Amino acid sequence: MAGIVAMKCGVAAGLPSLTSAPRGARAASSSSINLANPFLRGSSAALTSLNLANVRGDSRVTCFTRDWLRTDLTVIGFGFIGWLAPSSIPAINGQSLTGLFFDSIGPELAHWPTGPALSSPFWLWMVTWHLGLFICLTLGQIGFKGRSDGYF
Repeated sequence: MAGIVAMKCGVAAGLPSLTSAPRGARAASSSSINLANPFLRGSSAALTSLNLANVRGDSRVTCFTRDWLRTDLTVIGFGFIGWLAPSSIPAINGQSLTGLFFDSIGPELAHWPTGPALSSPFWLWMVTWHLGLFICLTLGQIGFKGRSDGYF
């Protein structure tokens, strides 16, 4: 791969191509382009943290903490209340989003086990209400954990 990259760089820089000289002769040449990259390491990079787990005999590989979600009931409770309060304001023709969503559930259950039709307003209220809830919970989790970790 490095030979292909060096060949492209050599042609672009006006240097002779790699096809005219053997691979070892080109690498020893003083006019070769140094393609060193700080992200690429030598052979010492073979023992990464993932490989060290197998060297120690530990079969589990952990790259991050086990409790990566770090759930907190405080965030869930305040996020739910934080969405329920504004969605209960009667702003849509004198009705609230929560009221419209809950009122649309009853007529759909009346003809159960047949599901709601695609033209039913139930789908609009359900998607809108839940989208707002999940956005509120996500931003609450980011804000609460970001504040406790000292990001802001």
